[in-house]
Amino acid sequence: MAQETVRMAAIDIGTVTTRLLIADVGPGVLTEVARSTDITHLGEGLAESQSLSDEAITRVADLLGVYRAKIQEAGVRQVIAVATSAARDALNSATFISAVTTSRVPVSIISGEREAYLSFAGATWQLEDSRILLSDIGGGSTELVYGRGGSRSGGTEPDVERSMSIDVGSRRITEMFFHSDPPTSDELRAARAMIRGELARFFEDASMRPDMLVSVAGTATSLASVKLQMAQYDPTRVHGSTLTPEEISTMLARLSAMSVESRKGVVGLHPGRAPVIVAGVMVLDCIMELSGLDSTMVSEHDILYGILLDVYATKK
Repeated sequence: MAQETVRMAAIDIGTVTTRLLIADVGPGVLTEVARSTDITHLGEGLAESQSLSDEAITRVADLLGVYRAKIQEAGVRQVIAVATSAARDALNSATFISAVTTSRVPVSIISGEREAYLSFAGATWQLEDSRILLSDIGGGSTELVYGRGGSRSGGTEPDVERSMSIDVGSRRITEMFFHSDPPTSDELRAARAMIRGELARFFEDASMRPDMLVSVAGTATSLASVKLQMAQYDPTRVHGSTLTPEEISTMLARLSAMSVESRKGVVGLHPGRAPVIVAGVMVLDCIMELSGLDSTMVSEHDILYGILLDVYATKK
């Protein structure tokens, strides 16, 4: 007898964004029902204070209350909410967890290694035949994973050969290096040197021979949106699109020369991402350089997919 489809919800609480995916999950099937992406900047000021601000915690807790209503209305049977880099790093992570419980959405803080695995599982779903390098650039950290994909709901687990969570992210780098608006050439050089040095540790394994680079999360999807001149974001057009090293470098030069206010007017870029996009693009630019690949595929299948596929597989 075929196993039933289950309506589930996944929530990803990152350093810059908080996101919700409601989907019907079954054997080899994941059908999206509803999606929401909201810029909450949980990690705002974290690089300096080492703690999450009360304002940032409140923004996330209030949004989770909104998500809870959407989840109930959709008839969801199981909710999985995870918090990543900012919550991991903060000295007051326990305060954060306590505060968000008011939304009645149970949240767990996951390790960088677990985050990397779930991102890889989601991004490589339906890409089983390829050796894949995954790039997941967040606000606080970047997850790099190499291996072969697998469809968890179909019974095949992703085969991860190498994975690393690296503390270079769009908000972290912005707060560490970019004190001018727009950033100065010295600030850009210093940031790039740090980013490249940290990322290079992952690429020391000469045995890696990826067939393709898959990039998930807001930096990559934003660049695809800018490239496609999307006044209204359309995930179906973004998913599967590609970016070349030349396109990424060109957009980095363009965006880094603009003030934050000017970036807010760039077609395809969410205004809330304008303050941190330069650092994110610089991370992706360095990944392209170190990988030696001639393009990256942009994917909307990310950690949210990975969470749902992984939990569904464990229920079987």
